[in-house]
Amino acid sequence: MRIHVAFTPAEPAPAPVGVVVDVLRATSTIAQALASGYRRVLCCAEIEEALALRREIPDSLVGGERKAVQVEGFDVGASPREFLEPRAETLILSTTNGTRAILETAQRCEEVVLGSLLSLDAVARASAEREAVIVCAGFQGAFALDDAYCAGRIVQLVESERTDAAIGAELIARAFPNALEALNARTYGPPGLEEDIAFCARESVLTAVPRFAGMRGAAAEVVL
Repeated sequence: MRIHVAFTPAEPAPAPVGVVVDVLRATSTIAQALASGYRRVLCCAEIEEALALRREIPDSLVGGERKAVQVEGFDVGASPREFLEPRAETLILSTTNGTRAILETAQRCEEVVLGSLLSLDAVARASAEREAVIVCAGFQGAFALDDAYCAGRIVQLVESERTDAAIGAELIARAFPNALEALNARTYGPPGLEEDIAFCARESVLTAVPRFAGMRGAAAEVVL
């Protein structure tokens, strides 16, 4: 078996298992929301799609951000700390990078799971089941250090043949003494995310892995 890392979603890297990583913050937020009791998360690329789903689906709320700022008209933002308790059955989410990466990866891979440091051990076990590619959401189509670090941490725990990109991600992970320093080393994002960064830097505090369950219209449904 082999594990590969795609540092941006644009890289054509199909594999039986795709592991999408947007550690700050979409995949961490989805993992936390599902662990807290939301039944499902519907991931949308566009703001208008998310708002339309909120009108169609009873017992739902819509959350998300653009460039880390809550979208006007949304019920909540994209902080995982906003989802410590369920406020609806369905969370509809649209973010700058993460939800788009989930949708793109679902077109290429037979199975899609979401990776984060919060569920690191469980994600690593899921990544070891078959040949896998870890897809970093990146930032607006470009390389993002925080996602590469998280990918490297997953690679460290998987006993599979590594591609050069997977080796590179592992070297990035080894360059930092801990996750918090790695996530704080990123070069983008507005101030005010310090508490979210600390929250997302915690490792293996969740035991379940979010999985893509299928398309619901233009949205990707993610469940535990």
